[in-house]
Amino acid sequence: MHATHPKTKTLRLVMPQWQGGEDESEFPGQIYPMGARLLAWLAPKSDAPLVEVPVAPWTGAAPRKDGGVFWREELVRQMRAARSIIDAYAPERIIAFGGDCLVSQAPFAYLNERYEGKLGVVWIDAHPDVTTPKEFDHAHAMVLGNLLGGGEPSMAREAARHLKPEQVLLAGIDGMLPHERKTIDRFGLAVIPSRELIKDAGVITRWLQGNGFERAAIHLDLDVLDPGFFRSLLFCNPDVEQHIKAEHGKTRIQDIARLLRDIAAHIDVVGISFAEYMPWDALNLKKMLAELPFMH
Repeated sequence: MHATHPKTKTLRLVMPQWQGGEDESEFPGQIYPMGARLLAWLAPKSDAPLVEVPVAPWTGAAPRKDGGVFWREELVRQMRAARSIIDAYAPERIIAFGGDCLVSQAPFAYLNERYEGKLGVVWIDAHPDVTTPKEFDHAHAMVLGNLLGGGEPSMAREAARHLKPEQVLLAGIDGMLPHERKTIDRFGLAVIPSRELIKDAGVITRWLQGNGFERAAIHLDLDVLDPGFFRSLLFCNPDVEQHIKAEHGKTRIQDIARLLRDIAAHIDVVGISFAEYMPWDALNLKKMLAELPFMH
């Protein structure tokens, strides 16, 4: 248990989680933590406490499966560790730096409880993250499903108050696998393709206001960005010849920046998570420096 701290308005949470993520190379346990810590370093300075969630380091060991999901038990432990930190600070707002997409679960579950379900959740992502262990074995693709009460059962149980489908807006989704479409239709989730985001940033604020939300939490998976313009993404590892076949984002960073500013101008943003930042050039440069004998 973490010691109780004075209540804080904003908590910055660094979660260098890699076990839920996927990478075609042999370094998932290196790139995700580097991305999380680099995001926190890049963020503007703040008086808000910055706390890192303890995450088991990558050892190079082969991943194990629990219930059809890689590292499930470890991920649940890390989820609980994140929640313990959040409860100790009892913040009004959480900014989370990840890490794979599963880092959003503990902060969003807490915020949904704190604000008694009166929370609009904007899920900005090239993928809907509503997969189950029947279709996939990497938990980062299950996080929104978990928060809705679906996804992976043991992880879903970690959220005491599940999101209602009408609380969720999927933004930036242009293509779906059949099982994703089926789940989205079953929940009745609202979906906005990237072309609408680019054309009219107000489409999200109108949804938030039309549903009467006064507060919002935003999940930002950086893979919503077009890999032709932003290269620190899963699909841009320069050392991999055959990349994972999956939907790629189609927005530019200025589109997303405008969108986030527009949301913040109209509603109280009480949570945001930044996920799947994969700085390949920085990782390769770090390795090069480590291999130079005169650097030690």
